Amino acid sequence: MSEGTVMAQSLYFTFVLSCLICGSYGLVSSGTTTVRSVDYNATTVTPIERRDSTTKPSTTQSNKSTNAPAVRLTSTTTSKVLTTTTRPPKTTTTANYSFNTEDLNEGIDKKVEKRVWNKEPEDEPLEFAKWSTRSVKAVKKPKKIWKKVKKPKVLPKKRKPKVVKKSKPKIIGRPSLPECPPLGLESLRVKDPQLRASSYKRRGLGPHRGRLNIQSGIEDGDIYDGAWCAQYEDKKQWLEVDARRPTRFTGVILQGRSSIWSWDFILTYKVQFSNDTLVWQPAMNGTKEAVFEGNQDTETPVLALFNESATVARYIRINPQSWYENGTICLRAEVLGCTLPDPNNIYAWQQTEQGTKDKLDFRHHNYKEMRKLMKSVTEACPDITHIYSIGKSHMGLKMYVMEISDHPGKHELGEPEFRYVAGMHGNEALGRELLLNLMQYICQEYKLGNQRIVRLVKETRIHLLPSMNPDGYEMAFKKGSELAGWALGRYSYQGIDMNHNFADLNKVMWDAIEFDFQNNDKSKLINHYIPIPEYYTSEDAFVALETRAVINWMQNIPFVLSANLHGGELVVTYPFDRTEDWAPHDDTPTPDNSFFRWLATVYASTNQVMSNPDRRPCHNENFQRYNNIINGANWHTVQGSMNDFSYLHTNCFDVTVELSCDKFPHASELPIEWENNKESLLIYMEQVHRGLKGVIRDKDTEAGIADAIIKVDDIDHHIRSVADGDYWRLLNPGEYEVTVSAEGYNPSTRMCRVMYEHYPTICDFRLTKTPKQRLKEILAKGGKLPKDLQLRLRQLRLRKLRASTKAINSRRAAASRKARGS
Repeated sequence: MSEGTVMAQSLYFTFVLSCLICGSYGLVSSGTTTVRSVDYNATTVTPIERRDSTTKPSTTQSNKSTNAPAVRLTSTTTSKVLTTTTRPPKTTTTANYSFNTEDLNEGIDKKVEKRVWNKEPEDEPLEFAKWSTRSVKAVKKPKKIWKKVKKPKVLPKKRKPKVVKKSKPKIIGRPSLPECPPLGLESLRVKDPQLRASSYKRRGLGPHRGRLNIQSGIEDGDIYDGAWCAQYEDKKQWLEVDARRPTRFTGVILQGRSSIWSWDFILTYKVQFSNDTLVWQPAMNGTKEAVFEGNQDTETPVLALFNESATVARYIRINPQSWYENGTICLRAEVLGCTLPDPNNIYAWQQTEQGTKDKLDFRHHNYKEMRKLMKSVTEACPDITHIYSIGKSHMGLKMYVMEISDHPGKHELGEPEFRYVAGMHGNEALGRELLLNLMQYICQEYKLGNQRIVRLVKETRIHLLPSMNPDGYEMAFKKGSELAGWALGRYSYQGIDMNHNFADLNKVMWDAIEFDFQNNDKSKLINHYIPIPEYYTSEDAFVALETRAVINWMQNIPFVLSANLHGGELVVTYPFDRTEDWAPHDDTPTPDNSFFRWLATVYASTNQVMSNPDRRPCHNENFQRYNNIINGANWHTVQGSMNDFSYLHTNCFDVTVELSCDKFPHASELPIEWENNKESLLIYMEQVHRGLKGVIRDKDTEAGIADAIIKVDDIDHHIRSVADGDYWRLLNPGEYEVTVSAEGYNPSTRMCRVMYEHYPTICDFRLTKTPKQRLKEILAKGGKLPKDLQLRLRQLRLRKLRASTKAINSRRAAASRKARGS
């Protein structure tokens, strides 16, 4: 999630990281602000080595160790750029707007493979759906030693031949892998009434808060605290889970309390089972009652597995035996278990959910498996798919994009470009799997002739980036869906939160507005294509390679609409994400606020979980009172977000979708999550066809005009045409006065009406060159001026002469009146 909840124990780390970032940014002089504009023809700036290694893991791999994407940025060095209409990226009518095709048949670089995937078995992922075949396969079976031992000829009588036994492969440092998935405390499949406790301190620390990874509010004592906490400190306290059906319990995962004010966790505990809550049977370790080890800190999840003869029961209790000496009895938990068929079926409403009818690959895919899946989609639909890479991560993993279009690999005149981005935070894995499912689904349905999908593919160029932070995902994947915790894998390998890592163009814009307000001159104020500040591209800038790659991607393809998929909450946020005065939260709308609210509502209202009025809040915010949408800055302020950068630096509108309370849902829940989000993903893509579209051409030559500025009356945010002169302006239904201007052309204005239908209104423009521009072009070619242009120039000279004569006469008359008066 973008910052879905307040991460209590990571507050100090966030403060330190902010200081580091501010330290890098502090290289800019406070007297003048220098910014950078984008130039497609400029020399590339290669990423530099991060000098400060305080946030790095133990591996001392620098940015220079991998091939970094080129970010095409050049510098402008005067503060006046803030208030002048800066030239956008130079484009030509031959622009292809594409990246080179990636051949997934090629193997992964051996150095990258060795660096990312340690072959030791303890680094393999832990899966809960089944016995982890990945983990077992990763462990090389010991060779049969007796084949190498030569048959002894003659042994002395006193000696006995050594018996060499065949050793079995073991997973070092790992308990036996459980077969059963989580019941769903974290994902909220287990409802609040199914949780009971012996006692609790207050409502905010009740049993309903004892869910794995639940996050507390920032205020101590509110109703949104970060654990179940017992009222009394003795060994008789317990947290009870009602599975509502006979269940074979196989394990428990425990975590301490989420709080910035307290430090509470359980050291040891016992477990009991029951079918009626009257008679309880303890978990046994041989002939003795088992005592399980708990936590050593508040955030790291700890798994305890029961023995092979796990008890079948309906209820399970977690009974703390010892706890942190300076704390109290508090815990967050998840229970692993397999529900068994109930012949009586007295809980019909709790039957196993059917999931989905779509035949998709519902499991978590690491980097290698993701490559295989994307390759299979391309092989199944070669005519509409194209795989390319926008760059590499710090560890050298490629950032693959799946393009889907009826003419993949090129931009078509009048066809809008759409993108989905997932995995900005590596441990928020649901978005990654949804995009992999989406590309499979589109391929299958296109081949079946689904008219909705066929129309979408033919009229839209779709780009799907399933993993923006592949390094972080691999870290979380190795731990597993329930053991990754709340923050492991969130940051890049260098410790960078990428949702705070884009250039802060909000400050550039607001500083320019204040400057022009003080000078009473708003005529040259820019509100779009804001250039990137120079400090952001300096060698000391704390910018991730992955962020640079995405910026380069944005600059090379004229995206119109996008969504950034996160996890850990259930809400859709829209720009701006940063408050103007650094308040913790405050409603900070964009000039296109009404359309952004429409976009957010489209996704939220069609999402089966968000639109459920009976659902409970995920953590510490009740977004249902806002209809599950909120202005990003009104939730919490975020400096350097991708949404704000996209809106202010390009033509693209971008929102953030928080997909699920559980950042890394178990594989068994993926079919349900797909069904929850399928319609939302499709209908949101269709919104790229709302508003206006058209082509801006030269009236004489009919050639497309690039970089023309499209202004909509009463909306203080402009966009620009792309290489062939086509443009897309997202708007709600209504009638608008649209003005188009371009360098060397006379402006043109016309009324354009946006209808309620799901297709755009075509609003083309033909511009005529100014006499000055025509004169320049004629003189450049060494030609003679045509008679109409000569007449026009003569008229202009006469008009200028009359104006200057009138001004001189006015000054003389004023001087004479003043002389007479004195």
